[in-house]
Amino acid sequence: MHNLKAITALGGLKLQTDTIAGLTISECPNWAIASVAARRGCEKTNVTAFKKALGLAFPKPMQSTGKAGITAFWTGPNQCFVEAPIDSDEALPNRLADALKKTASVTEQTDGWVRFDLLGTGCSDVFERLCILDTRTLKKGMVSRTSLEHSGCFILCRASDHFSVYGPRSTAASIHHALVTAAKSALG
Repeated sequence: MHNLKAITALGGLKLQTDTIAGLTISECPNWAIASVAARRGCEKTNVTAFKKALGLAFPKPMQSTGKAGITAFWTGPNQCFVEAPIDSDEALPNRLADALKKTASVTEQTDGWVRFDLLGTGCSDVFERLCILDTRTLKKGMVSRTSLEHSGCFILCRASDHFSVYGPRSTAASIHHALVTAAKSALG
């Protein structure tokens, strides 16, 4: 019998959390993630089916929508990621695939992406050292794709002092290192 233990994207048994001068950078693996892409010719019916399945609107470009712990954020034309707490909705991708099977393609993304949350007043000071996205102009609920440490990432503004960074899981260590190094440079 195997005695396997789940590890985080950074290779730990516990979540990695770093605090630098009042800014907290946290690894956030406890989210189920699904990608939803409307099928050609089904864009309008997908919006209706999506709302019926989740009770929230399909996100407009550079926006997110959310309700009861579930967040959907724009990733491209007629595409979005949907996240939900893994403890309560681990089957999110399957549930969405069943509900949207005629209007959209749904793929499991949970272990393909890593999420880091930045919480504190220095978030934008950190991002200005890492990417070309001006996070000071983002309002709550806005999202944008940008390059961070040579990786295509999504940055979601949850509040003026709370941002989530989604990047490829394979680059988790590089993204984490870049965030911590930039925080020490900007705030330390």
